[in-house]
Amino acid sequence: MLSIQNKTPRRRRDKKGFTGLSLALLALVAVIGLATTPTMAQDKPDASPEVEPLVEALTERVAATVLPSGGAVEMVYAGDDDDGNPQFVSPGQYRANNIWVLIAAALVFIMHLGFGCVETGLTRAKNSVNVLTKNLWIICTGVLLYWVWGFNAHYPSDWVIDGILALPFPAPWLDPTGDGAVTASYYGGSYTIYTDFIFQAMFAATAATIVSGAVAERIKLPAFMIFAVVFVGFGYPFVGSWHWGGGGLGSLPTGAFYDFAGSSVVHAFGGWGALAGVILLGPRLGKYGSDGSIKGIPGHNLPLVNVGVFLLFLGWFGFNGGSVLSADEAGVSFVFVTTALAGFAGGMVALLTSWGAIGKPDLTMGLNGMLAGLVGITAGADSISPGWSIVVGGIAGVLVVVSVLGFDRIKIDDPVGAISVHGVCGVWGTLAVGIFSSNPDHSFVSQLIGTVLVSVTAFLIAFAIFGILKVAGGIRVSEEEEVEGLDLGEHGMGAYHTLTPGS
Repeated sequence: MLSIQNKTPRRRRDKKGFTGLSLALLALVAVIGLATTPTMAQDKPDASPEVEPLVEALTERVAATVLPSGGAVEMVYAGDDDDGNPQFVSPGQYRANNIWVLIAAALVFIMHLGFGCVETGLTRAKNSVNVLTKNLWIICTGVLLYWVWGFNAHYPSDWVIDGILALPFPAPWLDPTGDGAVTASYYGGSYTIYTDFIFQAMFAATAATIVSGAVAERIKLPAFMIFAVVFVGFGYPFVGSWHWGGGGLGSLPTGAFYDFAGSSVVHAFGGWGALAGVILLGPRLGKYGSDGSIKGIPGHNLPLVNVGVFLLFLGWFGFNGGSVLSADEAGVSFVFVTTALAGFAGGMVALLTSWGAIGKPDLTMGLNGMLAGLVGITAGADSISPGWSIVVGGIAGVLVVVSVLGFDRIKIDDPVGAISVHGVCGVWGTLAVGIFSSNPDHSFVSQLIGTVLVSVTAFLIAFAIFGILKVAGGIRVSEEEEVEGLDLGEHGMGAYHTLTPGS
């Protein structure tokens, strides 16, 4: 979610040279992908033949499971399968699943620190406290609202409008006695319902954090706080239930929509919501000249941006790796590899593409490309082979450069490039599943329908919230406050204090 628009380019190459370099880079990543992928339909390794008899024996043993004299249960109930048959796992597997998914939740939480660093570093020092306050508000309210409303609306036990609208209903996991503490099995694993909640809650707040960077340096704090509550608390579970809650996107006529960890359901949702906010707010003062020229507004701390992006990359191993929803060795390690390769390919290609576009290798674009590659692979991290993940990340690296420059030309002022990284590349990553997935059930048409529905709905929800707030009390600070900085106007404090003689 970075942007080179904060740096005025010294020299641009002609479009022919830019296009040629981009094509060459795409050819490079394609060759790497083909060289490292024996077949596009490559599947993840099957379980060892020696394991199957053990699994069968374990299943037979379940029927005879009894409570020994000590009162300990030999097997742990892990919910019913699709046919209603009870499933069990060993206590060791149950503990491993819980530990891994909880660690993954902590990694996703760290991503919010990364977002704060990136947004703060790419904006001016006079708005640092404001940016960090918004990030604090988002994670606090996001998780609390997910507890009282979002979780049960996201994964409903019933529908008000079948497959479209769900409201939270009483659930046994709210009982502090711990009854029903074991959730249903996923991918052959299981963990407590509390583990499930905290992992999913960390995702929820991400949507508003994406918006936060795009509307930075000119939005009123109270207006954003209200927006974040409604967008995360109610909008995100509503749209997310269409896919992860068993809603209508799972029964499209063209086949089920698939989004492994949220290229559309999380990232595109936040990215296109950000576009609505930026349109209604308008650009920052001084960003565009009366003659149509684009003026750079540099961020004040690029080292902080670099730290933030690497924190986000670290957290992405939990974001994608935790979405395996078990401690399955093959599944988690496979997702780690595809995630890493796509992120590195995106960073490399974006850095080189920016070099071709503006004549200099731009650090923020390279970091931007890293995030773009990660967003791109998120939808198919478990179904796209390592070789093809390099191609997916590399294409995202080109797309993000073209997108950031394109939005700047039409005067869409996004200080951190959130719309390009999360919106554009979120859509790309979702479509990539329909192109590169090893699962023949994944349909390009279903992916297109799903990502368009999620993106358009996110835009409309955000546009409605911001529009109502704009009419009710305004969403933009005064020109005087914007020039002075939101830290003083909104908070009465600054992020940095310089000591001078006699102070």
